[in-house]
Amino acid sequence: MKIVQINTFSNKSTGTIMMNIHKQLLETGYDSYVVWGRGRKANNDHEIYLNDEIGVIIHGLYTRLTDKTGFASKRCTKKLIKRLNEIKPDIIHLHNIHGYFINIELLFKYIKENNIRVIWTLHDCWSFTGHCAYFDYVGCDKWKNECNNCPQKQSYPKSIIDNSKWNYNKKKDLFTNVDMTIVTPSKWLANLIKESFLKEYEIKVINNGIDTNIFKPRNKNFRIKYGLNDKIIILGVASTWDKRKGLEDFIELSRVIDDDYKIVLIGLNDKQLKKIPNNILGIKRTNNAIELAEAYSSADVFFNPTYEDNYPTVNLEAHACNIPIITYNTGGSVESCNEYDGKIVTKDTFINNYKTIIKESMCNTKAAHTIRDMCLEYEKIYFERKDA
Repeated sequence: MKIVQINTFSNKSTGTIMMNIHKQLLETGYDSYVVWGRGRKANNDHEIYLNDEIGVIIHGLYTRLTDKTGFASKRCTKKLIKRLNEIKPDIIHLHNIHGYFINIELLFKYIKENNIRVIWTLHDCWSFTGHCAYFDYVGCDKWKNECNNCPQKQSYPKSIIDNSKWNYNKKKDLFTNVDMTIVTPSKWLANLIKESFLKEYEIKVINNGIDTNIFKPRNKNFRIKYGLNDKIIILGVASTWDKRKGLEDFIELSRVIDDDYKIVLIGLNDKQLKKIPNNILGIKRTNNAIELAEAYSSADVFFNPTYEDNYPTVNLEAHACNIPIITYNTGGSVESCNEYDGKIVTKDTFINNYKTIIKESMCNTKAAHTIRDMCLEYEKIYFERKDA
């Protein structure tokens, strides 16, 4: 069986998930391929890197001017289709296909014309909205019927005009009537899809997995390296920090904590590093997973103040490194942090009572969901047929 996975990035959380599945599929004996447009270079014939930096810039500009993300990148998508014709996949397994990389009209036309079975793992809500990847923050439910007058045109993917109604109906036309199974990492997202135009499809929930050979309790050299041996460390990790991920909440927390505590944020960019308060240790994003596991292991608590999320792997990584998790009751974050694994709090409750909540936080010995667990569940779907 030939399986081709497609994701915008080879790295970041969704790219890591794709690559982990690919590795396990190859080890199991599948003829597995992965395709991406942004990230590292390819290492072998089963990795396809469709590098088109100019195309990404043009697609981004096209989106800004027209609010039609997903409808540029024709050159890159034609290259993809040429490779798909060479491979002749039995299954195309999609992940994130937004991000200025794929022309969804060309891709889905090809899929329908060739009657290729699709597994689509949704890592956010973009596939069934007219613009945004998440809508909880603004409390919008227009996606249930038909998007229009989008309240988030200045959020990703940014645009100076509103074409959310056109996008919504175009996606509805493209993404329906396909031989497709939808996978979500969280029950939260699965329930949203059941209210969307994708509700006709079978929906499976497969939790994201992590590599517990890497993410496990490790030495605490991180404390020594940064001179934090005498501090209670409150750790935050994100691939991109913004309001949605709770950056401002960490800054507000930094104004009330005393000198016994130290906030450590991993994943900040250069601009953010210059602006954060002095009592926050800011660190750029690292691609070294072992270093990240050492940071988790050195912390006293992991705080994830996300306002919109699917099934954050950072919670799983922290849990596997045996530190307590504190998060808000938002999206699928609570599904990877229940009453036994940590604390579910509101913003004001935590900031006003951080000492008590950190003290009460605890982890049990429940095993984290591993990559192999995740891949076994995907294998079941690969072999399923609707007429079986």
